[in-house]
Amino acid sequence: MTEKTASVHWEGQGKKGQGQISTETGALKQYPYGFASRFEDDRSGTNPEEILGAAHAACFTMAFSFACDKAGLATTNVDTKASVRLSKQGEGFVIDRIALTMQATVPGIDDTKFQEIAAAAKRDCPLSKALASVPEITLQATLR
Repeated sequence: MTEKTASVHWEGQGKKGQGQISTETGALKQYPYGFASRFEDDRSGTNPEEILGAAHAACFTMAFSFACDKAGLATTNVDTKASVRLSKQGEGFVIDRIALTMQATVPGIDDTKFQEIAAAAKRDCPLSKALASVPEITLQATLR
């Protein structure tokens, strides 16, 4: 069993406030975020959806590589992108779609087996399971 931590420090009110995100490993250390980096084009900070997308892409990619190993196939490389959509719903917001796009090189696999392993990895990775309330999680998997 493993448990990882992250923390946030926030100062100020609503749209004018600014936060800092830190992770236990130091991968993020007081990394800024706020209204502008979440809802506008401010690229000097991050946002929860971007971090969620990175986590989901990382989890899925690892699950895919492990599933290939289990099937006796070695992944040469795997590149995954996750697009997380935040939509207005009533007075608030909801994440209503996550689109995973993966390209991988797996010698000795045919496309049918590749798609089967990719779909199972999407279904079985812990982040996909945790995000089961998202109405639409798609996967476009391409064998290179």
